[in-house]
Amino acid sequence: MELNINGSRHEVDVEPDTPLLWVLRDTLGMTGTKYGCGLAQCGACTVLVDGYATRTCVTPVESVAGSEITTIEAIEQDPVGRKVVDAWVENQVPQCGYCQSGQVMAATSLLKENASPSEDDIAAAMTNLCRCGTYNAISKAVRQAAEA
Repeated sequence: MELNINGSRHEVDVEPDTPLLWVLRDTLGMTGTKYGCGLAQCGACTVLVDGYATRTCVTPVESVAGSEITTIEAIEQDPVGRKVVDAWVENQVPQCGYCQSGQVMAATSLLKENASPSEDDIAAAMTNLCRCGTYNAISKAVRQAAEA
């Protein structure tokens, strides 16, 4: 099966129902995408599939063959992703950092869809969990990236 990840083609020999998360991490060695809950609830495993935030722990790899997949490893190559990362760093959003790759991907997806989100838009889109509770810093960074 051929996957387009971060602008490169990857041929993978996996079962079609293998979750994309495990293909990224175990087959391709892209460990920036994290395993959190395995139930698509926490969002640590979020990547962009055709520009939309997608939770990879429950996404069968066969369902994304032919799609453009972007992981945290390449998000800074995207102009919107670069703004999000810059805002994350400037606002010192991460504490433990475990959820942050998924948070950055969700924020990038939001800003690609809505360049000027309201507070309600941010709250509705940023549903990833953060055990450290950095939600205020996340919201501030999303607003800053939108203004950049």
